[in-house]
Amino acid sequence: MANLSLLDLVALCDNARPSKDSSPPSPFDEEKLVPFCLSQTAGSPVLGLLRPIIVSKLALESIYVWDIQETRVSFHADIDSPAKRSAIMRELCERWRDEELFPDVCGPRKWRSELYAVWKDPFGGYEYPSSKDDDNSNFAFEMERSACALFGVITYGVHMSAFEHDDNGLRIWIPTRARTKQTWPGFLDNSVAGGIPSGMTPFESLVKECMEEASIEEDIARKHVRSSGAVSYFFRTSQGWLQPEIEYVYELLIPPNHPTPEAFVPKPSDGEVESFELMDLELVLTKLRQGLFKPNCAVVIIELLIRLGYVTRKTNQIS
Repeated sequence: MANLSLLDLVALCDNARPSKDSSPPSPFDEEKLVPFCLSQTAGSPVLGLLRPIIVSKLALESIYVWDIQETRVSFHADIDSPAKRSAIMRELCERWRDEELFPDVCGPRKWRSELYAVWKDPFGGYEYPSSKDDDNSNFAFEMERSACALFGVITYGVHMSAFEHDDNGLRIWIPTRARTKQTWPGFLDNSVAGGIPSGMTPFESLVKECMEEASIEEDIARKHVRSSGAVSYFFRTSQGWLQPEIEYVYELLIPPNHPTPEAFVPKPSDGEVESFELMDLELVLTKLRQGLFKPNCAVVIIELLIRLGYVTRKTNQIS
């Protein structure tokens, strides 16, 4: 049985170092990653990183769509709006899906039928343009969620911890992911978590996930959920696919003596979660060390424990 430290868990999630060799070494360290740029112009935003296999496949596509250079890949100059880029990506990804070119990433069984937004600047604000023909905003295009790892683009999600915190200690509502999930089936998760669909803000996405995934009503979420920051990491899958992510972190401190305490008890709703369990800190740490949490969820739990003062430089939990 695993006996992972908290730093081990962080390293499992933040395991890619594109500018240098990974630690521990990865079989993919020798791959030359090529920047995926918005346009052919100098100083164009870098949207992602492409593995050699993806560059070689794009080189087979139309020269009027893709510009392939040794040091970068970009859209052709005529592909100059979010609408055009989104259409190109939709046709390409659906064709690759149907051909089962990358079945472990975006094949028929992995396809999510959910669009993610790709931004020119990941820290430049997330306002959607009134028209997708307008290229003056930070919005670059949108694409199928499952195919994002092929292009190494940053994806965005929301994670919320629902917990009780009093003189008796800390207790966190922990879900078990459904065995039918396309990714990480049966692993432990955060109380509420999900990707941010194109067209939604982080908080609105969280409210939606609260209702759909945990049966927490909208008025409870809007009144009691608080933003507590963000975590970012660069994850590389065991097959070498690139998944840099930014997760917006929220917390729901369940108020003591609330007149309707049952309103805060999460319950499975949409089939994404098998069950919820209210775990004390000792049990959460045991499950973490056993490697039973989905890696990015472990990182969010660790961030919560640091923020609440349960993990400090002086505690051996950080070693």
